[in-house]
Amino acid sequence: HDWVCYRAIRRLIGRIQPDVVHTHSSKAGVLGRWGAWAQQVPAIVHTVHGLPFHDRQNSMGRRAYIAAERFASRRCHHLIAVAPELVNAFGEEKIATPDRFTVVRSGVDLNAFYIDALARLEMRDELNISRDAPVLGMLGRLDVLKGHDDLLDVMPDLLGHIPGLRVLLVGDGYRHSHLERRLKIEGLDRRVCIMGLVAPNRVGRLLNAIDVMVLPSYQEGQPRILAEALLSGCGIVCYDVGGSRSICINDQTGKLIPLGDKSSLASAIIWMFKHPKQRQTLNECGREHVMRVFDSKVMVQMIEHVYRKVLERN
Repeated sequence: HDWVCYRAIRRLIGRIQPDVVHTHSSKAGVLGRWGAWAQQVPAIVHTVHGLPFHDRQNSMGRRAYIAAERFASRRCHHLIAVAPELVNAFGEEKIATPDRFTVVRSGVDLNAFYIDALARLEMRDELNISRDAPVLGMLGRLDVLKGHDDLLDVMPDLLGHIPGLRVLLVGDGYRHSHLERRLKIEGLDRRVCIMGLVAPNRVGRLLNAIDVMVLPSYQEGQPRILAEALLSGCGIVCYDVGGSRSICINDQTGKLIPLGDKSSLASAIIWMFKHPKQRQTLNECGREHVMRVFDSKVMVQMIEHVYRKVLERN
């Protein structure tokens, strides 16, 4: 299938004759760069949104992904990373040197996410959640690397300290059935709701119904959902992985937890609900940070600059 896809991409590029080919994600990035290079496209750019290799892979799979990225990096003119941590990781694996990268933060539409008191009440009514109930949210695909099980592991502690807590898991994926079974077996299905996929135009309204956003993910590039949560008035708690720290600055914009430290994860979430005024202060600093650093208009301008630089050089 990859060979068929590569040939189709190469034919398409040959027919269109673009000035720039810009690829994203690992599989598309490898095949797209390979096809564009074969067609001698003047500017080939790839954005690294996250690492396709990680410590939870078996050694053979990890080596295969690293080899594929090395192959593809030699078939593009410039690389973009959404966080400096990704540049460092590629350098450590000798995939590409830092001078071949430009860091361009993954931008957020600042007009699409904002604090809306009316939306908060309407969404809670729609979800059949009390207007004054404490609500914890987690948005992300239902994948083992997203850390849903870590959150469920600390649920007894959270429920013991946060009366009336409701939890919303937004997203879908191959672990949907596993999580549903676990919730039922552990008697958490009345407190935790798996909402499935939500239309993009409803995410902002949904975030308004949430008090604290948690992301106990084991692999991230630059989690844009944290920026969107801050703009919507949520407190944020996440593991220190990938580019998360570029948004969740510990004790300045949120609570940044050592990777896999479930005890600290529970403590940080409890602190957020027990200290609403301090949480609001963190959120205000976080919103200012996002509006200054993660504006999608700035992202577009920086990417256009990369295109022009590569075209002028070639």
